[in-house]
Amino acid sequence: MMTIFSKIVAGEITAHVVAETVEYLAFLDVQPLTAGHVLVIPKVEVDYIFDMEEDLYVGLWMFAKIVAKGVKAAFPCKKVGVSVIGLEVPHAHIHLIPMNNVSDMNFSKEKLKPTQEELAEAAEKIKQALLEE
Repeated sequence: MMTIFSKIVAGEITAHVVAETVEYLAFLDVQPLTAGHVLVIPKVEVDYIFDMEEDLYVGLWMFAKIVAKGVKAAFPCKKVGVSVIGLEVPHAHIHLIPMNNVSDMNFSKEKLKPTQEELAEAAEKIKQALLEE
């Protein structure tokens, strides 16, 4: 069964993509913890991040590092927090979350509800920041 992320990769569901390579995709979380919250995934469907083949796993983290620089430039913060949970969608993914406080990484707090326009603007800010890197 395809995951929602696989459907995004296949173009069946639209997403606010901020970066893409042949193997990886980074897009905004539609229910972010903070503005600029990005999900980074391998395009290949693997449920558990530690089941990924080594080259794909290392590449995912290198791609996430590049995207995190764009996130931090577009959404100034103390740090870009990183989380790998993997329970909500059975497709390996890394959360990149602009944070100024530890509480910004609290997944049990109420999520933001940005409009499609706000998501599009946020994606564009990150894309521009990545181009300037």
